[in-house]
Amino acid sequence: MKVVCVGRNYAKHARELKNSVPDEPILFIKPDSSILQKRNAFYIPPFSNDVHHEIELVVRINKMAKHVQKKFAHKYYDEIGLGIDFTARDLQTELKDKGLPWEKAKSFDGACVVGNFVRKSLFQNVQDVKFKLEKNGQAVQMGSSGDMIFDIDTLISVISRYFTLKIGDLIFTGTPEGVGPVKAGDKLVGFLEGEKNFSVNIK
Repeated sequence: MKVVCVGRNYAKHARELKNSVPDEPILFIKPDSSILQKRNAFYIPPFSNDVHHEIELVVRINKMAKHVQKKFAHKYYDEIGLGIDFTARDLQTELKDKGLPWEKAKSFDGACVVGNFVRKSLFQNVQDVKFKLEKNGQAVQMGSSGDMIFDIDTLISVISRYFTLKIGDLIFTGTPEGVGPVKAGDKLVGFLEGEKNFSVNIK
């Protein structure tokens, strides 16, 4: 099982990090070893002094997908959830400045929180799924699938052009503005359409 992540899929987030808005999806992959086990705390890694939270809508693939046309993409997932793409921002900046890949900053052990999944059929409109992240009881990130530059069906179509998507693979669809640092003692809680979806303690 792999996790395919999408970078800069919300225009305001791209601008807050002083990045250009992409013309096509920016993709990177997290290995399954990056997934934080349920109910485990997230431990800030010793190689970073600036780990950021990035809440994202997550899609779980339900059938093998290769070269999927956008008009058929909705058939390849039936659940939506939430997750956090933890990012060692200081390390990412260093790697980007050197023109190197981001994986050390994005794909380390425990860097991927995966919450609960909800049947797609329970959402009124998958083009307007609302979500938010609270840190210590305060809302820090809020977004909607309607704010994505590339919608879910487009992402499945583009990703499957390059990588075969298998049953159980996850797509992290990008984060809205409001990313910020975490520190030991923080508690992060994700909400999907107003319902608590996950919580994680920072150590």
